[in-house]
Amino acid sequence: VQVVESGGGLVQAGGSLRLSCAASASGRTFESYSMGWFRQAPGKERKFVGNIRWSGGSTYYEDSVKGRFTISRDNAKNIMYLQMNSLQPEDTAVYYCAARYGGSRNDDLRYAYWGQGTQVTVSS
Repeated sequence: VQVVESGGGLVQAGGSLRLSCAASASGRTFESYSMGWFRQAPGKERKFVGNIRWSGGSTYYEDSVKGRFTISRDNAKNIMYLQMNSLQPEDTAVYYCAARYGGSRNDDLRYAYWGQGTQVTVSS
């Protein structure tokens, strides 16, 4: 399984960005997988942002992003999205996409497959 993030960049506070995570797995579908977004700010630990169960599309978010961030997926393209609105400087981080076989989890240790990360910088 491979996951590749894209869509990061520089945005002013209050602005929006949409990150994408393209997933691929030889000969497999993602119906039995869950995917998550994590972020790591400079000098800090990697933290959970949100996740989605591929089958059914149920989502869960960390409290600080609820109402501002939305995770969705495109089944046909095997792409997960993170729509980020009302961005604030404290959202500045490297954002990582991750995948795991099975149900959704908030713990990054539960995810076996990781992308390389994409930088999101929010200026004040």
